[in-house]
Amino acid sequence: LRLEDQHGMFLLKGRAATFKTSHTVNMEGDAVRNETKPPKQPFFLLRHGQSAQFNVMFKPTLAQRLEGKIDLLVEDMCMTLVELVGEGHKDEFTLDGLKEDTQERNAKSSLRKDIIDAVRVNHMDFGHCPVGKRCRRTFTVTNHTLTQAMRFEWEADAPFQFSPKVGHLHPGCAKSITVILKADVPATFRRHLVKCKVTKINFELPRRKVLDWDDRMCIVTWKDITWKDTAARWPKKEKVVEPVLEPAHTVMEESSQEAEVYLSAAVTYTQFKLSTTVIEFNDTLPFQTRTAFFRLFNTGKVALEYSWEEAGDSETARRTALTR
Repeated sequence: LRLEDQHGMFLLKGRAATFKTSHTVNMEGDAVRNETKPPKQPFFLLRHGQSAQFNVMFKPTLAQRLEGKIDLLVEDMCMTLVELVGEGHKDEFTLDGLKEDTQERNAKSSLRKDIIDAVRVNHMDFGHCPVGKRCRRTFTVTNHTLTQAMRFEWEADAPFQFSPKVGHLHPGCAKSITVILKADVPATFRRHLVKCKVTKINFELPRRKVLDWDDRMCIVTWKDITWKDTAARWPKKEKVVEPVLEPAHTVMEESSQEAEVYLSAAVTYTQFKLSTTVIEFNDTLPFQTRTAFFRLFNTGKVALEYSWEEAGDSETARRTALTR
Protein backbone atom coordinates (compact mmCIF):
# COMPACT_ATOMS: atom_id res chain seq x y z
CA LEU A 1 0.00 0.00 0.00
CA ARG A 2 1.26 3.48 -0.87
CA LEU A 3 -0.13 6.66 0.68
CA GLU A 4 -0.05 9.74 -1.55
CA ASP A 5 -0.48 12.89 0.52
CA GLN A 6 0.92 16.20 -0.71
CA HIS A 7 0.74 17.98 2.66
CA GLY A 8 1.47 15.05 4.95
CA MET A 9 -1.81 15.33 6.89
CA PHE A 10 -2.91 11.70 6.55
CA LEU A 11 -1.37 8.65 8.22
CA LEU A 12 -1.82 4.99 7.29
CA LYS A 13 -1.05 2.43 9.97
CA GLY A 14 -1.66 -1.31 10.10
CA ARG A 15 -3.40 -2.85 13.08
CA ALA A 16 -1.75 -5.44 15.31
CA ALA A 17 -3.29 -8.43 13.51
CA THR A 18 -2.14 -7.07 10.15
CA PHE A 19 1.57 -7.49 10.94
CA LYS A 20 1.09 -11.25 10.88
CA THR A 21 0.71 -10.98 7.11
CA SER A 22 3.78 -8.73 6.72
CA HIS A 23 6.89 -10.17 5.08
CA THR A 24 10.35 -8.91 4.12
CA VAL A 25 12.52 -10.31 1.30
CA ASN A 26 15.87 -11.84 2.28
CA MET A 27 18.16 -8.84 1.66
CA GLU A 28 21.45 -10.81 1.82
CA GLY A 29 20.38 -13.27 -0.86
CA ASP A 30 19.41 -10.47 -3.19
CA ALA A 31 22.71 -8.67 -2.61
CA VAL A 32 24.75 -11.74 -3.53
CA ARG A 33 22.92 -12.35 -6.80
CA ASN A 34 22.76 -8.73 -7.88
CA GLU A 35 24.59 -6.02 -6.00
CA THR A 36 22.94 -3.23 -8.00
CA LYS A 37 19.41 -4.48 -7.37
CA PRO A 38 17.53 -2.03 -5.10
CA PRO A 39 16.30 -3.48 -1.81
CA LYS A 40 12.70 -4.59 -1.81
CA GLN A 41 10.16 -3.06 0.54
CA PRO A 42 8.20 -5.10 3.07
CA PHE A 43 4.98 -6.48 1.64
CA PHE A 44 1.77 -8.10 2.79
CA LEU A 45 0.98 -11.64 1.74
CA LEU A 46 -2.70 -12.49 1.93
CA ARG A 47 -3.55 -16.10 1.37
CA HIS A 48 -7.00 -17.23 0.36
CA GLY A 49 -9.53 -16.08 2.97
CA GLN A 50 -7.10 -13.84 4.89
CA SER A 51 -7.64 -10.13 5.49
CA ALA A 52 -5.59 -7.15 6.66
CA GLN A 53 -6.86 -4.15 8.61
CA PHE A 54 -5.51 -0.59 8.63
CA ASN A 55 -6.21 2.67 10.43
CA VAL A 56 -6.27 5.91 8.46
CA MET A 57 -5.77 9.05 10.56
CA PHE A 58 -6.20 12.70 9.66
CA LYS A 59 -4.34 15.38 11.62
CA PRO A 60 -4.53 18.72 9.81
CA THR A 61 -2.35 21.73 10.47
CA LEU A 62 -3.99 23.79 7.72
CA ALA A 63 -7.51 25.26 7.75
CA GLN A 64 -8.48 24.07 4.29
CA ARG A 65 -9.77 21.12 2.29
CA LEU A 66 -7.14 18.40 1.90
CA GLU A 67 -7.00 15.37 -0.36
CA GLY A 68 -5.02 12.16 -0.57
CA LYS A 69 -5.28 8.59 -1.75
CA ILE A 70 -4.13 5.09 -0.98
CA ASP A 71 -2.78 3.09 -3.91
CA LEU A 72 -2.59 -0.68 -4.03
CA LEU A 73 0.56 -2.10 -5.64
CA VAL A 74 0.27 -5.65 -6.94
CA GLU A 75 3.29 -6.89 -8.89
CA ASP A 76 3.75 -4.17 -11.54
CA MET A 77 0.17 -2.90 -11.35
CA CYS A 78 -1.00 0.17 -9.42
CA MET A 79 -4.62 1.01 -8.69
CA THR A 80 -6.26 3.55 -6.43
CA LEU A 81 -7.86 1.73 -3.54
CA VAL A 82 -9.17 4.54 -1.31
CA GLU A 83 -9.70 8.26 -1.88
CA LEU A 84 -9.16 10.48 1.16
CA VAL A 85 -10.85 13.81 1.87
CA GLY A 86 -10.45 15.91 5.01
CA GLU A 87 -11.06 19.48 6.00
CA GLY A 88 -9.10 21.34 8.64
CA HIS A 89 -10.95 24.12 10.39
CA LYS A 90 -10.31 26.79 12.99
CA ASP A 91 -13.87 27.47 14.08
CA GLU A 92 -14.14 29.54 17.22
CA PHE A 93 -17.24 27.63 18.36
CA THR A 94 -17.53 23.89 17.73
CA LEU A 95 -19.86 20.99 18.50
CA ASP A 96 -17.95 17.90 19.59
CA GLY A 97 -19.04 14.32 20.23
CA LEU A 98 -21.58 14.11 17.40
CA LYS A 99 -21.62 11.46 14.70
CA GLU A 100 -21.06 12.00 11.02
CA ASP A 101 -23.97 12.84 8.75
CA THR A 102 -23.69 10.60 5.68
CA GLN A 103 -26.96 11.40 3.93
CA GLU A 104 -25.41 13.31 1.07
CA ARG A 105 -22.31 11.20 0.60
CA ASN A 106 -21.92 9.78 -2.88
CA ALA A 107 -19.80 6.64 -3.07
CA LYS A 108 -19.43 6.98 -6.83
CA SER A 109 -17.90 10.45 -6.66
CA SER A 110 -14.38 11.10 -7.85
CA LEU A 111 -11.79 13.46 -6.45
CA ARG A 112 -10.96 14.60 -9.95
CA LYS A 113 -14.54 15.90 -10.29
CA ASP A 114 -14.10 17.83 -7.04
CA ILE A 115 -17.53 16.84 -5.75
CA ILE A 116 -16.58 14.91 -2.61
CA ASP A 117 -16.91 17.03 0.50
CA ALA A 118 -15.50 16.38 3.92
CA VAL A 119 -18.16 14.87 6.18
CA ARG A 120 -19.77 17.35 8.55
CA VAL A 121 -20.08 15.93 12.04
CA ASN A 122 -23.40 17.47 13.06
CA HIS A 123 -25.84 14.58 13.33
CA MET A 124 -27.28 12.94 16.45
CA ASP A 125 -29.22 9.69 16.06
CA PHE A 126 -31.29 8.59 19.05
CA GLY A 127 -32.21 5.33 17.36
CA HIS A 128 -35.41 3.69 18.62
CA CYS A 129 -36.94 5.18 21.79
CA PRO A 130 -39.98 3.91 23.77
CA VAL A 131 -43.12 6.01 23.84
CA GLY A 132 -43.37 8.04 27.05
CA LYS A 133 -39.77 7.38 28.13
CA ARG A 134 -36.95 9.90 28.31
CA CYS A 135 -34.03 9.24 25.97
CA ARG A 136 -30.84 11.21 26.57
CA ARG A 137 -27.83 11.96 24.41
CA THR A 138 -24.92 14.29 25.16
CA PHE A 139 -22.33 16.27 23.24
CA THR A 140 -19.97 19.15 23.97
CA VAL A 141 -19.74 22.78 22.89
CA THR A 142 -16.33 24.45 22.96
CA ASN A 143 -15.08 28.04 22.82
CA HIS A 144 -11.70 27.93 21.07
CA THR A 145 -10.89 31.62 21.43
CA LEU A 146 -8.27 32.76 23.91
CA THR A 147 -9.79 36.06 25.04
CA GLN A 148 -13.43 36.25 23.96
CA ALA A 149 -16.45 35.04 25.97
CA MET A 150 -19.45 33.61 24.08
CA ARG A 151 -23.17 33.19 24.71
CA PHE A 152 -25.18 30.33 23.19
CA GLU A 153 -28.94 29.69 23.00
CA TRP A 154 -30.65 26.65 21.48
CA GLU A 155 -33.80 27.24 19.44
CA ALA A 156 -35.43 23.89 20.21
CA ASP A 157 -39.08 22.96 20.62
CA ALA A 158 -40.86 19.95 22.11
CA PRO A 159 -40.35 17.01 22.17
CA PHE A 160 -36.62 17.83 22.14
CA GLN A 161 -35.20 19.65 25.14
CA PHE A 162 -31.65 21.01 25.47
CA SER A 163 -30.01 21.36 28.86
CA PRO A 164 -28.58 23.88 29.30
CA LYS A 165 -30.60 25.78 26.72
CA VAL A 166 -28.85 29.10 27.35
CA GLY A 167 -25.37 29.61 28.74
CA HIS A 168 -21.99 31.30 28.60
CA LEU A 169 -18.64 29.91 27.49
CA HIS A 170 -15.51 31.57 28.81
CA PRO A 171 -12.41 31.57 26.57
CA GLY A 172 -10.93 28.11 26.06
CA CYS A 173 -13.77 26.40 27.97
CA ALA A 174 -16.18 23.62 27.03
CA LYS A 175 -19.60 22.61 28.33
CA SER A 176 -21.62 19.41 28.09
CA ILE A 177 -25.05 19.65 26.47
CA THR A 178 -27.76 17.05 27.13
CA VAL A 179 -30.55 16.49 24.60
CA ILE A 180 -33.70 14.89 26.01
CA LEU A 181 -36.36 13.33 23.82
CA LYS A 182 -39.76 12.36 25.23
CA ALA A 183 -42.78 11.74 23.02
CA ASP A 184 -46.16 10.50 24.22
CA VAL A 185 -47.17 9.18 20.79
CA PRO A 186 -45.25 7.26 18.12
CA ALA A 187 -43.26 9.56 15.86
CA THR A 188 -40.37 9.51 13.43
CA PHE A 189 -37.81 12.30 13.16
CA ARG A 190 -35.47 12.38 10.17
CA ARG A 191 -32.79 15.05 10.26
CA HIS A 192 -34.84 17.39 12.45
CA LEU A 193 -32.94 20.68 12.32
CA VAL A 194 -32.14 22.56 15.53
CA LYS A 195 -30.16 25.79 15.44
CA CYS A 196 -27.98 27.37 18.10
CA LYS A 197 -27.47 31.13 18.14
CA VAL A 198 -23.94 32.03 19.21
CA THR A 199 -22.78 35.58 19.97
CA LYS A 200 -19.62 37.12 21.35
CA ILE A 201 -20.16 39.07 24.57
CA ASN A 202 -18.33 41.44 26.88
CA PHE A 203 -19.01 41.40 30.61
CA GLU A 204 -19.57 44.61 32.51
CA LEU A 205 -17.31 43.33 35.30
CA PRO A 206 -13.74 42.10 34.79
CA ARG A 207 -13.88 38.56 33.42
CA ARG A 208 -11.94 37.13 36.36
CA LYS A 209 -14.79 38.22 38.64
CA VAL A 210 -17.53 36.64 36.50
CA LEU A 211 -18.40 33.03 37.27
CA ASP A 212 -19.53 30.50 34.71
CA TRP A 213 -23.29 30.59 34.05
CA ASP A 214 -26.11 28.69 32.36
CA ASP A 215 -29.85 28.34 32.93
CA ARG A 216 -29.46 25.17 35.01
CA MET A 217 -27.80 27.02 37.88
CA CYS A 218 -29.82 27.89 40.93
CA ILE A 219 -29.43 29.02 44.53
CA VAL A 220 -30.97 26.94 47.32
CA THR A 221 -31.83 28.69 50.57
CA TRP A 222 -33.81 27.76 53.66
CA LYS A 223 -36.18 30.37 55.04
CA ASP A 224 -38.03 30.46 58.32
CA ILE A 225 -41.81 30.33 58.12
CA THR A 226 -44.34 31.05 60.80
CA TRP A 227 -45.90 28.13 62.68
CA LYS A 228 -49.63 28.14 63.22
CA ASP A 229 -48.91 26.73 66.64
CA THR A 230 -47.32 29.63 68.48
CA ALA A 231 -46.13 27.28 71.22
CA ALA A 232 -43.50 25.70 68.91
CA ARG A 233 -39.98 25.94 70.27
CA TRP A 234 -38.14 26.18 66.94
CA PRO A 235 -38.88 27.80 63.55
CA LYS A 236 -39.96 25.72 60.60
CA LYS A 237 -37.69 25.76 57.55
CA GLU A 238 -38.85 25.87 53.94
CA LYS A 239 -36.64 25.12 50.93
CA VAL A 240 -36.53 27.93 48.37
CA VAL A 241 -34.93 27.43 44.93
CA GLU A 242 -34.17 30.51 42.86
CA PRO A 243 -32.46 30.65 39.46
CA VAL A 244 -29.11 32.40 39.20
CA LEU A 245 -29.44 35.60 37.19
CA GLU A 246 -27.47 35.88 33.98
CA PRO A 247 -24.34 38.04 34.44
CA ALA A 248 -24.64 41.51 32.95
CA HIS A 249 -23.08 41.71 29.50
CA THR A 250 -23.22 43.40 26.12
CA VAL A 251 -23.32 41.68 22.74
CA MET A 252 -20.64 42.55 20.21
CA GLU A 253 -22.00 43.90 16.95
CA GLU A 254 -21.98 41.58 13.92
CA SER A 255 -20.73 38.68 16.01
CA SER A 256 -23.83 36.49 15.70
CA GLN A 257 -23.47 33.07 14.08
CA GLU A 258 -25.49 29.84 13.94
CA ALA A 259 -24.53 26.26 14.66
CA GLU A 260 -26.73 23.46 13.37
CA VAL A 261 -27.55 19.98 14.68
CA TYR A 262 -29.68 17.39 12.92
CA LEU A 263 -31.66 15.03 15.16
CA SER A 264 -33.06 11.66 14.11
CA ALA A 265 -35.17 9.25 16.16
CA ALA A 266 -37.94 6.67 15.92
CA VAL A 267 -40.37 6.70 18.85
CA THR A 268 -42.45 3.53 19.04
CA TYR A 269 -44.33 1.32 21.46
CA THR A 270 -42.77 -1.74 23.05
CA GLN A 271 -44.01 -5.08 21.69
CA PHE A 272 -43.78 -8.58 23.09
CA LYS A 273 -45.35 -12.03 22.98
CA LEU A 274 -45.48 -15.06 25.26
CA SER A 275 -44.95 -18.66 24.25
CA THR A 276 -48.10 -19.53 26.20
CA THR A 277 -50.76 -17.79 28.26
CA VAL A 278 -51.93 -20.85 30.24
CA ILE A 279 -49.83 -23.13 32.43
CA GLU A 280 -51.49 -26.25 33.83
CA PHE A 281 -49.68 -28.12 36.58
CA ASN A 282 -50.27 -31.82 37.13
CA ASP A 283 -51.56 -33.00 40.49
CA THR A 284 -48.84 -32.31 43.04
CA LEU A 285 -48.50 -33.90 46.47
CA PRO A 286 -48.01 -31.66 49.49
CA PHE A 287 -44.45 -30.44 50.05
CA GLN A 288 -43.49 -31.37 46.49
CA THR A 289 -42.52 -28.80 43.83
CA ARG A 290 -43.34 -28.71 40.16
CA THR A 291 -41.72 -26.22 37.79
CA ALA A 292 -42.99 -24.96 34.44
CA PHE A 293 -41.28 -22.74 31.91
CA PHE A 294 -42.45 -20.26 29.31
CA ARG A 295 -40.68 -17.72 27.09
CA LEU A 296 -41.10 -13.97 26.81
CA PHE A 297 -40.07 -12.50 23.44
CA ASN A 298 -39.32 -8.85 22.69
CA THR A 299 -40.75 -8.45 19.18
CA GLY A 300 -40.34 -4.68 19.01
CA LYS A 301 -37.42 -2.40 18.23
CA VAL A 302 -37.01 -0.82 21.66
CA ALA A 303 -35.89 -2.26 24.98
CA LEU A 304 -38.62 -4.00 26.95
CA GLU A 305 -38.78 -3.21 30.63
CA TYR A 306 -41.01 -5.53 32.63
CA SER A 307 -41.79 -6.76 36.15
CA TRP A 308 -44.00 -9.55 37.48
CA GLU A 309 -46.62 -9.30 40.18
CA GLU A 310 -49.25 -11.73 41.36
CA ALA A 311 -52.77 -10.78 40.29
CA GLY A 312 -55.32 -11.24 43.08
CA ASP A 313 -58.62 -13.04 42.65
CA SER A 314 -61.07 -10.22 41.95
CA GLU A 315 -64.04 -12.20 43.24
CA THR A 316 -62.25 -13.10 46.47
CA ALA A 317 -61.14 -9.51 46.93
CA ARG A 318 -64.72 -8.28 46.45
CA ARG A 319 -66.10 -10.69 49.02
CA THR A 320 -63.42 -9.74 51.50
CA ALA A 321 -64.31 -6.08 51.13
CA LEU A 322 -68.02 -6.82 51.71
CA THR A 323 -67.37 -8.82 54.88
CA ARG A 324 -65.31 -5.97 56.26
